Amino acid sequence: MAQNKPNKLAFLSMQAPPGYVAGLGRGASGFTTRSDIGPARQASSSASSAKKDKDEGRGGGDDEEDDGRYQDPENETGLFAGTAYDRDDEEADRIWEDVDRQMDERRRKFREQREKEEMEKMRKERPKIQAQFADLKRGLSSVTEEEWAALPEAGNITGKKRKAAAAREARETRSIAIPDSVLLGNAARNVVESTVTDDADGAASSVPDGAMTSLTEIGSARNKIFSHQLDQASSSSSMASGSASTVDPKGYLTELSSVAIKSNTEIGDIKKARALLDSVIKTNPKHAPGWIAAARVEEVAGKMATARKIIQQGCEQCPKNEDVWLENARLNTKDNAKVILARAVQHLSQSVKIWLKAVDLENDPESKKRVLRKSLEYIPNSVKLWKELVNLEENPEDARILLSGAVGAIPMSIELWLALARLSTPADAKKVLNEARKTIPTSHEIWIAACRLIEETDAKEALVDKTMAAAVNALRKAGAVLSRDQWLREAEKVEGEGSPMTCAAIVKATMELDLDEQDRRTVWVEDAESARDKGCIETARSLLAYTLKVFPDRANIWRQAADLEKQHGTRESLESLLERAVTNCPKAETLWLMYAKEKWLASDVAGARAVLIRAFDKNIGSEEISLAAAKLESETGQKVAAARLLERARIEVGSPRVWLKSAVFARNQGRKAEALDLVRQALAKFPTYDKFHMMHGQLLRAGAADGDDDGGATGADAASGSNNPSNPSNDKNIKAAREAYAKGVKACPHSTPLWLLSSRLEEEAGIQIRARAILEKARLLNPKNDELWSESASVEERSGSVAQARTMVSRGLQECPTSGLLWSQSIWMEPKPARKTRSADALKKTGDDARVICTVARLFWNDRKIDQARKWFQRMVKADASWGDGWAWWFKFERQHGNEQGREALREKCVEVRPKYGRVWQEVAKDASRPDRAIGEVLEATADRLEVVT
Repeated sequence: MAQNKPNKLAFLSMQAPPGYVAGLGRGASGFTTRSDIGPARQASSSASSAKKDKDEGRGGGDDEEDDGRYQDPENETGLFAGTAYDRDDEEADRIWEDVDRQMDERRRKFREQREKEEMEKMRKERPKIQAQFADLKRGLSSVTEEEWAALPEAGNITGKKRKAAAAREARETRSIAIPDSVLLGNAARNVVESTVTDDADGAASSVPDGAMTSLTEIGSARNKIFSHQLDQASSSSSMASGSASTVDPKGYLTELSSVAIKSNTEIGDIKKARALLDSVIKTNPKHAPGWIAAARVEEVAGKMATARKIIQQGCEQCPKNEDVWLENARLNTKDNAKVILARAVQHLSQSVKIWLKAVDLENDPESKKRVLRKSLEYIPNSVKLWKELVNLEENPEDARILLSGAVGAIPMSIELWLALARLSTPADAKKVLNEARKTIPTSHEIWIAACRLIEETDAKEALVDKTMAAAVNALRKAGAVLSRDQWLREAEKVEGEGSPMTCAAIVKATMELDLDEQDRRTVWVEDAESARDKGCIETARSLLAYTLKVFPDRANIWRQAADLEKQHGTRESLESLLERAVTNCPKAETLWLMYAKEKWLASDVAGARAVLIRAFDKNIGSEEISLAAAKLESETGQKVAAARLLERARIEVGSPRVWLKSAVFARNQGRKAEALDLVRQALAKFPTYDKFHMMHGQLLRAGAADGDDDGGATGADAASGSNNPSNPSNDKNIKAAREAYAKGVKACPHSTPLWLLSSRLEEEAGIQIRARAILEKARLLNPKNDELWSESASVEERSGSVAQARTMVSRGLQECPTSGLLWSQSIWMEPKPARKTRSADALKKTGDDARVICTVARLFWNDRKIDQARKWFQRMVKADASWGDGWAWWFKFERQHGNEQGREALREKCVEVRPKYGRVWQEVAKDASRPDRAIGEVLEATADRLEVVT
């Protein structure tokens, strides 16, 4: 059953509520007429009652609260309407405001927390657009410029615009049949109307009969004529003279393809520039750069005729500006340019640029000379014009005559005086330079030229030095004082021009300038090093020579000068310098040894021996000189003389090193019993010298105590005995060596090599427990020693306990976290997949440690990455060139993957560096069976003994 619908217009028949004013909500107000009974209601009262009725209709809250909410405190009504607002009321209001403020502060924390939670909730429900696309924006940072450029243009997909675009596209794509009248009308558009409408006077002009007025027809006719001319030119190649055609029909299209086609953007830019520059030249027609810029714009646009016209106007407007004339000449042909420059000379006869441009336009030298002579009539004091004219002269005598006239016209030109001196004979050159010196007393270039002339003619160093000293004094009197750095630059310049005497004279004459006495030596040595770094060897040599003249007793300066001569001088000059060095510094052992070595390298053994004898006389009791003399005799085959020198050194010097060298010499000669006796005597004198204990144990292990002068057991016998535990002599030797090492580690508890030898002896005897105990004791006495930890891990690894070896390496790395030796050992203990990661960690911890770098190179070697391995081997050598095992690993790699040339180069580098340490390297270098091995042989033998780990 359908319900009755309420009548929406029922209110019209109802009685209006009390106080109702029609239109009050829209701003209307009530009014009364004279026919109304009672006074009319005020607008405010009506508004208040209407407001009240409205609130009652809404059912909204307490009336008193609502009235108080909108009540004006200045216009109170009710109980306190008639009271006055005094200070007490003001204070009460202030107190209540403070109370409200404090209560608000107490609730602020909770309010802010609530607002924050509401905001987060709203952001989750309705996130901002930028938050939604934040991850996509971050991804845009990796987009390249090419990808940006390849992005397609976004289309209009919004409502009305999409519909409009679709409608426009439909209109553009649809085809409609066009009437013939439209086609004829469009064709008539191309007709040129040459009829001018009647002007004010009523005059008119018409097109001649038969004239072509259509641009299309004109273009077609022009193309036909042009084609006909091309055909005619190509067919007229065999004319009366039989000359070839000047038009290449095949190359013509190629030439047309090379014409640059301007884009719309370039054309727009040209139009803007043209308009701007047109305003410039019209506003200020005397502004020459504006005319030049306007002409160049037309040149870029390809309108050369317009460009020439504009620049011609510029010449007329700015006849006194040389740049305008030069630009005009550039834009025109050569013949026209000559005419233009001739007109330019009438306005600017003193312009050197215009005259030089006119010279460039001439083809033959005579015409150039004629123009230059004409220019010198106008500008006789131009150095450029005189130089150009002199350069055109092929005859030196004519050039000298011209220069004579030039210096007469321009007496203050140093260049012309020097050029005249160079073209004159030596006698005339002296006269010229003397006259130039009188004319220009402030020129140091003339004095330097005079010194060079003396050097080239007389080659007397004293005269050159005297002239340069006079030059410095004369320049000081004339007020042209140069600083010391400026003189040094002049010396370097003169050296580059091939005048070493003049360079040395400049240095000698100016070394004392602007220096305090206490700073001279330091500054001079630094200047010499700087000159040497620049490649100015003669300047550095002169600086050091003068420094040694003032400080002849400085051995380090003599050494620096000797190094310079060794690299850049001759053997004779080096020996001469060393002779003067040892004469002035007889107590400098380094200079004596260097002198003797140079004699020895020059195959002058007698000279080297004589130098060492003189050195020993000057330095009685010198350890270095005594050992050098013994080494010289030993390596030249004089074994008896070497033994006598060592015996004398033991008596006169008596240092531990002398005793050690004596024992090593005896052992290398096969006299092991004598070597053992020397070691025991040395131990009595120097009980804390660890190398004596090491050698003592080695000799006892080799059986030197039971041998004769020939050395007792040979190396082969000793080796076989060591492999046979049942050999009584072997047990005896091990026991004696054990006692020697025990005494050694007790006397020298901090000697790592002694502990290592003692441990290896026990391991060789098959007693690993004792070897571990020795190493553990060594680690307690020498904490944070990576060699002891590495040896401990190696003992475990050789005994077959790989896990224990890894544990020892890990413990060692805890004590020595930056040890390259332990990190390298740790890498090889890892399985193959984990070695790369371990290598990266090792490089981070150790930096550029040579052992770790060598391990990385070997990893690349195992992976057959030859180029990377070679690069890492090179990096290893740069990190530490003294590590011999690294050189041996590289040489072993080159044996397998290199060529003979590369191996030879590597061997030469190793010999030059002379590595000093390395576990296998030292074993090979100190092998008693081959004591005289060269560095190259040690390198090959070490490479043979290295074992490749896979």
